[in-house]
Amino acid sequence: MMAFGLSRAIRSSKKNAIIAELKVHSPKYGDLLRGRDPFEILRAYERAGAVGISYITEPRYFRGSFEFLRRLCRETELPVLRKDFITTGEDVERTAEAGASAVLLIARLLGEDLAELVDLAKEHGLDTLVEVHSEGELRGALETSTTMIGINNRDIRKLELDDGNVSLTERLAPLIPKKYVRVSESGISTVDDLRRALRLTDAALIGTALMKAEDPGELLRKFVEVEV
Repeated sequence: MMAFGLSRAIRSSKKNAIIAELKVHSPKYGDLLRGRDPFEILRAYERAGAVGISYITEPRYFRGSFEFLRRLCRETELPVLRKDFITTGEDVERTAEAGASAVLLIARLLGEDLAELVDLAKEHGLDTLVEVHSEGELRGALETSTTMIGINNRDIRKLELDDGNVSLTERLAPLIPKKYVRVSESGISTVDDLRRALRLTDAALIGTALMKAEDPGELLRKFVEVEV
């Protein structure tokens, strides 16, 4: 694990900074792996120029596995972001112990505990991607010491079953000071979506669109290299 590796990689990227998600299941679309080897997709992401890898460990709705996270962190030199409904210090410590580079912390879920978990994560060498979905949540995120702020274009309470799009990024991103790494998450499926997101942010996190593609690596390469 490289301390603060994800935010550093985004800042230093010479191409479009795309965090590519190895997403095995979606509450909306079902099985996204479709019999494919996830590590072959990982290698395709690496070759295509992903700035980092995201993985959801939540087991019930997204069919994730903490043990898979451990293996993923061993298998790639790219910084790995753990996504889950993190609520405790133990969750944060386990994330660092598994070898991840960054952890997702959801402002709506954590409320007043957000700042404390951000600080704990940083003490363990983890980047923090604080996720927001409203101006109120963003105000709370700006009161923490997080390295990154993510705008989730979809409503996490609806488990991605809504049709959120990058218009939320366009509304919230201008309110985030540039000292934070700004990430647009979810709802990005086309080059036009990506262009809209990256005009105002430093990186995009894309999962479903890549995993639905017949060739995830080829679509990622297009996203990484297209002019925005």
